[in-house]
Amino acid sequence: MTDSPSADLARLAELIREIGIALLTTVDEQGLLSTRPVQTMEYESEGVLWFFTDWHSPKANELRQDRRVSLGYANPARHTYVAVSGLASVVRDPARARRLWSPEQRAFYPEGPEDARLALLKVKIEQAEYWIAPGPSAYLFAAAKAAVTGTPAGTLGENRKL
Repeated sequence: MTDSPSADLARLAELIREIGIALLTTVDEQGLLSTRPVQTMEYESEGVLWFFTDWHSPKANELRQDRRVSLGYANPARHTYVAVSGLASVVRDPARARRLWSPEQRAFYPEGPEDARLALLKVKIEQAEYWIAPGPSAYLFAAAKAAVTGTPAGTLGENRKL
């Protein structure tokens, strides 16, 4: 359990890095929500997340109209969950793209980090929350206790809003 805002932010960064893949939600031209998986390439200590995207992708076009995004990270095997909301922008930054580049990205950008379609999606975190739930035995104990006492369990595990 953390006891300071800086420790909570460090824990948030650790969880995001550990999980890696998020579901990114944007708002499309009709005002409907559109969600797709994205790989987190970097978490900066200033609360900025970086992703690769295609300069002409639907998400890039949506973000030119409405910069609001939501990101959901989940690792059910470890009982960890993260929700992030913020403002996104699509940018060109060849130096950063080269630094973040990994060989598996060539599947999407065959010309490498210099690929003309490659852009960076930058998300400035405005709000975040994470949950670290205990294992199944803690839930069974809480369920038994609630059944005996008639009082519902409170929050199990760790939950922080940032």
